[in-house]
Amino acid sequence: MNRANRFRPALGTSDFSKLRRRGAGYVDKSDFVSMVVEDDAEILLIPRPRRFGKTLNLSMLKYFLERSEEDRAPLFEGLRVWSDPAARSHFGRYPVIWLTFKDVKFDDWDGCFTGIRNELSRLCQTHRHLLDRGALTPEAAERFRGVLHRDPEPGIYIDLLKELSEQLAAYHEQPVVILVDEYDTPIHAAYTRGYYTEAVDFFRAFLSGGLKDNPYLFKGVLTGILRVARESLFSGLNNLTVYSILQRRYATAFGFTESEVQAVVDAEANPEAMEALRTWYDGYRFGEHTVYNPWSVLNYIAHDDPYPRPYWLQTGSDDLLRELLLTRGHGLTEDMQRLLSGEAVRKRVDENIVLRDVHQRPDAVWSFLLFSGYLKVEACHFIRRQQVCDLSIPNLEVRAAYEDIFSDWMTVGVGSHDEVDRLTSALLEGDVESVETLLSRLLLHHVSTFDGAGRQPEK
Repeated sequence: MNRANRFRPALGTSDFSKLRRRGAGYVDKSDFVSMVVEDDAEILLIPRPRRFGKTLNLSMLKYFLERSEEDRAPLFEGLRVWSDPAARSHFGRYPVIWLTFKDVKFDDWDGCFTGIRNELSRLCQTHRHLLDRGALTPEAAERFRGVLHRDPEPGIYIDLLKELSEQLAAYHEQPVVILVDEYDTPIHAAYTRGYYTEAVDFFRAFLSGGLKDNPYLFKGVLTGILRVARESLFSGLNNLTVYSILQRRYATAFGFTESEVQAVVDAEANPEAMEALRTWYDGYRFGEHTVYNPWSVLNYIAHDDPYPRPYWLQTGSDDLLRELLLTRGHGLTEDMQRLLSGEAVRKRVDENIVLRDVHQRPDAVWSFLLFSGYLKVEACHFIRRQQVCDLSIPNLEVRAAYEDIFSDWMTVGVGSHDEVDRLTSALLEGDVESVETLLSRLLLHHVSTFDGAGRQPEK
C-alpha cells in the first residue's frame, strides 16, 4: 500500500488545529463537542487516565466554540459534528479562557506558584486586546498588567477567572467558555512532594472564583486524571457534574472503541495487527464500553513494529504507584497475587479521591489504581449503599507495569537480577543455605518492624 494513503498518526500532537491542518490521521471524536453543548450541566469535570485524548478533545472544543477572525470551518468539515445543526449553532460564538496545568509539577510551592503565574500571564497575553483597546477600568487594567508581568503577590490571581470572564463577556457581548486541562497535575505533585495544603488552598479559591455562580459563564469543562474530592478542592462548587469512567455519558469520547481501532488497522492494510492490539492495549471499560488505550495503539501503528511494547507506561512517572504497592505495603498481598494470575478482586470503589486517604485507607488504593488506568472494572454492585466493583488488570501492557515494579523490588532487595535468579534456583533446588542468605537480605531491605507484630507474626 502507498505510504501516502496510510493512517499516519501524529504522535505527540495535542493541538487540534495543527493535527487537522497537517492532514494527519484522526479518529473522529467530534461528537464530544455535540455532547458538551447539549449537556444540561454548566460545569463538567471529566477525569480520564493519562494519554487518553483529554488535551486533544479539549483543544477541539476550544477551536469549535471560540470566536476567531480565522476561518476554522475547514478544521471540522467532514467530521460528524459538522453535520449536527444544534452544535453548529454554537460554532465560533464564544470568548474562550483556556488554561493548562500539565507542566506545573515542581519540587516545592515556590516553584509551583511560579509555574501558575507563568500560565496565567500567558492567558492574559492571549486576551491582551482587552487592555490595548481600553476595555478595562483603570483598576482592572492595573491588575491585568500585574498578571502579565507575573506579580509575585498570590492575591492578584485568586479572582482572575471571574474577573476575566466578566471583562470578556462585556467586550464580546457573549458568555464565556472556561476550559481547564490537567487541573489536578499540580495537586498530585504537591501531594507527593509535601506542599499539598498550599496547592489545594490556592486552587480551591481560584477555581471557585471562576466557576461558582458565575453569571458570565456558558460552559466550564475541566479534565484531569482523578476527581479530587469536594471537601479538599471543590467545596462550594455545587454546580459541578462529574463524568468518571464509570458513567455512561462521554464513555466513548476518550480512548478508542473496537470499531475505531479496526478502521485504523484496515487503513493500514495490516489485519494481523488487530490481535496484538487487542491483547496488549484493549480491556479498559468506560461506562458499558470496552476501550483501547489510544496512545499505545497509535504508537504501535506509527512504529510499524511487529512486537507490541509498553508505550503508555513510558509516558509518566510511576513513583506514587511504586510507593503504594511496595513501601506502603499494599502490593505483596493475596489480592495482588490474584490480579497477576488473571483473576478479579472485589473492592469498594469511591469516585471522590482524597489523596491523603490513599496511604491511610486500603480501599482508597484500589480506587486510585482504577481511575489512574492500572485496573479495569468488570462489574459493579451496590452493597449496603456502597459501590463495590470487581477489578482486574486490563491488558498485557499494564500487567507489565506490575511485573516491572515487583522485579525491581526483588532486585533491590536481593542485590541484582543474577541474584534474583539465584534465589529462584535455590528455592527450586532446595538449597537452604542460599535461600536463607538471599531472603535475609530481602527482608532487611523491605519488611517493616511492625509487619512481624500482632496476631500474624509469621508474616
